[in-house]
Amino acid sequence: YTLLPIVWLFLSTIQTQASLLTLPVRIVPAEVTLRHYVDIFKPAAFGEASGQSTFVLALHNSLIVSVGTTGVAMLLGTLAAYAFARFNIPRKRMLLLIVLGSQMLPAVSLIIPLFRMLRGAGLLDTLLALILAYSTFSLPFVVWIMTGYFQSVPRELEEAARMDGASRFGAFLHVALPLAAPGLAVTAIFTLLNAWDEFFFALIFTSTYASKTVPVALAEFIGRHSVNWGMLVTGGFIASLPPIILS
Repeated sequence: YTLLPIVWLFLSTIQTQASLLTLPVRIVPAEVTLRHYVDIFKPAAFGEASGQSTFVLALHNSLIVSVGTTGVAMLLGTLAAYAFARFNIPRKRMLLLIVLGSQMLPAVSLIIPLFRMLRGAGLLDTLLALILAYSTFSLPFVVWIMTGYFQSVPRELEEAARMDGASRFGAFLHVALPLAAPGLAVTAIFTLLNAWDEFFFALIFTSTYASKTVPVALAEFIGRHSVNWGMLVTGGFIASLPPIILS
């Protein structure tokens, strides 16, 4: 039941364009074709992506941005979460609520100031711009989730490590971090998937294939007067494989 939409998506990728437009909807293809897979990986004959597949380039960009965002968010967010969980920070509860509240801001309210900052820094249409932009909503998520995980780790274990000569950072690195490994893994996976699926920031901050990600590349299969359903469902199926594997 859960995999049915994925199976239907795959069956749609091996149908012809005419079969996809047939009514009533045909789940099992009457004619099998792999043409869409050939076309989507075919190198572009002209334009800025000449000599390489634009979809493969988008996959490459999405991978770099997702892994980069996850690395930045997990590194900074984990350290901040540990500080919230262990140190006596003034107004700690209020700061945590601010972190949580920052996730409730709609993306459209951030787009103009982020655009102006990135343009001023000369980072528009770069993968670094997307990593920095995605970190704005990934960091609060990591801080909030990992704070709860670190609070569940008994302080006594770290105190015992410090009595044996470990430093504060050593106790964090060798005691707290390994015990919070399940939380780190889950948080990293969710952060990676959120960055992989993000569309709005990628649409605004990129303009060339050198930095466009998969969601933006998929949107380009939708034209003003027609939709290339074969390429759209094939690209969607390929793009869904990493989240399916991680899940």
